[in-house]
Amino acid sequence: MAEIIKLADVESAIIEIRGQRVILDNDVARLYGVETREVNQAIRNNPDKFPVGYVLELTKQEKSEVIKIFDNPQIKFSPKMPKVFTEKGLYMLATILKGPVATRTTIAIVETFTKMRELSRTVGELADASDEFRQKSLMQQSGEILADLLDDGMRATDTETTIELNFAVLKLKHTVKRKKDNSKD
Repeated sequence: MAEIIKLADVESAIIEIRGQRVILDNDVARLYGVETREVNQAIRNNPDKFPVGYVLELTKQEKSEVIKIFDNPQIKFSPKMPKVFTEKGLYMLATILKGPVATRTTIAIVETFTKMRELSRTVGELADASDEFRQKSLMQQSGEILADLLDDGMRATDTETTIELNFAVLKLKHTVKRKKDNSKD
């Protein structure tokens, strides 16, 4: 049976280009268990499903930056400019690629982007929260979301995540402790 895609697999593939969270076409292919050319072929064969803003082609400068930061040999030696998928582009690609790996990957991608949006929203609310009870509640919620995003599937009887946020006049620290079920295979 194929390996189950984990949130951490998707989260580690997300980069920021032009102020958007995106995933490189070769990482999308790896996550979906297909060749990069198959991903790009899906775009070419279904142009109406990928309007402007769903898929971006990197500029030479962006490609150089990605190579410098991630040292990705697959794009480093490719004569073509890599493409990146925005969240909307990934959802659309999910309607084209079929099979069990594609389904599991799509679920992991949807879950990851949803949790990242939820974390961003919660941290934004935290900055504006004035009463201590609301701050603690938002800190706990943020900690739980972070723990879900960072969970690498390792079995443990207890895990602990400490979150420390520093604002100009406020410092909040919250620890989330989670128990995992050891009976799962």
